[in-house]
Amino acid sequence: MTRFTRWAALTAAAALLTAGCSGGGPSKDDSGKDDRASGGSALDWKRCEATEDGPAPGDAWRCATLEVPLDWSKPDGGTIGLALIRAEATGDDRIGSLLFNFGGPGGSGVSTLPAYADMAADLRERYDLVSWDPRGTGASGGVRCRDDKAIEVAESAVDWTPDTPAEERVFLEDAADFGKGCQKAAGKLMAHVSTTDTARDMDRIRQALGDDRMHYFGISYGTELGGVYAHLFPDKVGRMTLDAVVDPTADAIGHAKNQTRGFQTALDNYLRSTGRDPEEGSREIADLLDRIDAEPLPTSSSGRELTQSLAIIGIVLPLYSEASWPALTSALEAAEDGDGTELLALADAYNERDASGGYGTTTHAQRVISCLDDKQRPTVEETRKLLPEFEKLSPVFGPFLGWDTAGWCHDWPVPGQFETPEVSAPGAEPILVVGNTGDPATPYEGARRMADELGKGVGVMLTWKGEGHGAYGSGSDCVDSTVNAYLLDGTVPQDGKVCS
Repeated sequence: MTRFTRWAALTAAAALLTAGCSGGGPSKDDSGKDDRASGGSALDWKRCEATEDGPAPGDAWRCATLEVPLDWSKPDGGTIGLALIRAEATGDDRIGSLLFNFGGPGGSGVSTLPAYADMAADLRERYDLVSWDPRGTGASGGVRCRDDKAIEVAESAVDWTPDTPAEERVFLEDAADFGKGCQKAAGKLMAHVSTTDTARDMDRIRQALGDDRMHYFGISYGTELGGVYAHLFPDKVGRMTLDAVVDPTADAIGHAKNQTRGFQTALDNYLRSTGRDPEEGSREIADLLDRIDAEPLPTSSSGRELTQSLAIIGIVLPLYSEASWPALTSALEAAEDGDGTELLALADAYNERDASGGYGTTTHAQRVISCLDDKQRPTVEETRKLLPEFEKLSPVFGPFLGWDTAGWCHDWPVPGQFETPEVSAPGAEPILVVGNTGDPATPYEGARRMADELGKGVGVMLTWKGEGHGAYGSGSDCVDSTVNAYLLDGTVPQDGKVCS
């Protein structure tokens, strides 16, 4: 995954309010048995406590910890505790548990699910809503690779689109230093946070919840995780929905190209909505970024400046939701007038920076997980050859995402495991794959490829002609009713159904 894959639609929307691969064949349970009764007794549900990310959720929520093997090849060895959260079904006709993963990799399900509960109120009538912090994230051995001060220093000192040998050197040295910090913080866990590891954790969670089938809702990276689970445990797949779908056929460079196209498409649609020509508007924004690269903009945020890298992140965030496009207009207008405050606020929201200067660690976990998954390690020389193609795809996002292929896992302490994830799931029950034609972070084409890779009769495609990252709960009654009918009643729509 490149850096912009992680955001689920809900997370991006919350951030704006604040701002104001996997291998192996099909497998049975690795614990050696599938004893749901004994698994269920392993969970001691208690009232949830407040975390670093916020206060405790309401009275409906209960939390527990589930111990799973640290190394799944040694199931009798050391363990890691996974933090879980649950709200029980509100109706009498309960189906079981519905497990959510909101994306990343690196996102905390424990902190996200309570905020998502209103959107999933219909589903809660027949399901216990459940999520968890995957290994390496949040309260499940969450990794912090760098302290807040070092993060802030790097934001101003490192140019993510280096133009000179000196800037390239700083760029690569910073990437290597970040990896060393992750290794120091994670220790043995560093080599055991892959998507495959987490998919195997999911099956242990299924057992502990007492369910004979995995009912699952995966968003963004959570779709890749769901596909890998389906490949490993096809006979355990129940009702599974994958929304905002990651392309399982793309390697690290392919993901970066997909996202470059996706964000440019979203930017084009945004520009059209303002009455501007997309090509001309993109060039004007690219020129603005070039000026910021030469001379960062002042802001009202305690003497901090808006660098080119932060400006790009500030532009990216509001493209996750059409409702946020007015915020992008205001921020770009202010930047053109020489004030970087609004774009910096958007970048801070994406980077989980609070008013006191503290940063969240989602991107830390994302990097640790994705660099263990991804075998591909482009060199600077290879990246330079790719840059013209990236710049042709997008003058705004191409240089940033092109260079990201060289820096994201540069000199990483642990080798990557896979070129692309294996998601084929012959024999699994139908899996609903939801693609949004205007999705910037996980472009629509990836959904069709996921449905195809899952296999004939397994992947069932639902298309929404909309904007933003994710379709369910984004304003389409057609999408919501189709997903609800599938999850609640088992009604599988016709493959290829389109919601406009």
